[in-house]
Amino acid sequence: MQYNKVEICGVNTSKLKVLTEKEKMQLLRRVKEGDLKARDELINGNLRLVLSVIQRFTNRGENLDDLFQVGCIGLIKAIDHFDISQGVRFSTYGVPMIIGEIRRYLRDNNSIRVSRSLRDTAYKAMQAKEKMTAENNREPTIEEIAKELNLPREDVVLALESIVEPVSLFEPVFSDGGDTIYVMDQVGDNNDDSNWLDEIALKEAIRDLNSREKRILSMRFFQGKTQMEVASEIGISQAQVSRLEKAALDKIKKDI
Repeated sequence: MQYNKVEICGVNTSKLKVLTEKEKMQLLRRVKEGDLKARDELINGNLRLVLSVIQRFTNRGENLDDLFQVGCIGLIKAIDHFDISQGVRFSTYGVPMIIGEIRRYLRDNNSIRVSRSLRDTAYKAMQAKEKMTAENNREPTIEEIAKELNLPREDVVLALESIVEPVSLFEPVFSDGGDTIYVMDQVGDNNDDSNWLDEIALKEAIRDLNSREKRILSMRFFQGKTQMEVASEIGISQAQVSRLEKAALDKIKKDI
C-alpha cells in the first residue's frame, strides 16, 4: 500500500523492525516480569502490525497519523493483557485489540448523533467486555455483560448497536500468510432456504470431496456455524477452515 510518505508520526515506516514469533514470546515473558525495556522493544517490533491494520481504514478520509497513534494504543493494551500461557500467536490476539481501539476512536468522531445516555451505556459495556475478556480469556456474552452492569439485556444491545458503523461483508478481518478472512466468513446462516446452493444440489456436488471438506461444508452451510465455531469443533485454526472451505467450493463450482 502507498502512504505517499515514508514517515507516519515521525516513524520511518521503511525501517520498522520485524520480530520473529520466538522473539515476541521471549520479550513477552520479560514484560510479564516487569522489564520495561523489553516492553518498549516489543512495541517497536510490532509497529508494522499496526501499520498493516490501519490499511483497512484508510478509505474513510481519516488522518493516517491519528489512526497510527490510536492503533499503537491498542497494541500496548494487547501487550499488557496478553496471556503467554494460552499458546496462541501474539498477532492473533493483537490484531482484534488494535482494530477495536481504532473503531472506538472512529465512533467518538462519528457525525451521527447518539444520545449521551446511550453512548455512556455503550462505553461501559465495552469496558466491561474488555475487563471480562482479560479475566476469562474469552469474550463475554451480552447476558454476562448485562449482568456485570446490572442492566437489562435489551438496554445493552440497543446501546452497542447505536454506535456501530455499517460494515461490508467483504471487509477483511485478518490476513495470515496470504489467507484473508472476511466478515462474511464469520457470519453463520441458519436459513437453509436462502443459502447460495440448496441442500440437494450441494450434496450431489460434494460427493467427490474428502470427509473433512464435506464435514466443514455441512457445518457451515447446513448447520449455519461460523468458521470460528467449525475450527473449534474440528480442532484446527480459522485460517485453515477458510482455506479448506474455499478449496472445496472451488471444486464444487468446477463440477456444477
